[in-house]
Amino acid sequence: MKISDAIDELQLQVKTCKDKLSTEVTGAYVSDLLSDVMGNLQQGNIWITLQIHMNIVAIASLKNAAAIITIGGRSPQYDVLEKAASEKVVIMSTPLSAFETAGRLYSLLNK
Repeated sequence: MKISDAIDELQLQVKTCKDKLSTEVTGAYVSDLLSDVMGNLQQGNIWITLQIHMNIVAIASLKNAAAIITIGGRSPQYDVLEKAASEKVVIMSTPLSAFETAGRLYSLLNK
């Protein structure tokens, strides 16, 4: 599955790096605890979180995440989006809950 395959299903608003939407997704990880994400997020995963601060960009970049999805309609501020763009980190936002986002993404990945 590519990131672009999830846009409609997850009601995603792409905030950064629209040119990277053809990136292959290997799985997903849901967590808001940064140390947990650092230890468990796998390369190519989409990270589902409610966090919207600058540290999400650093972790996603470090772990080579396919993308970050912020849930509940949350969106990072401009400086975070600028940093994500410079680090080539895709950030998208959805109005859905973490539970619904993860469930729909799981279904897409297992088609």
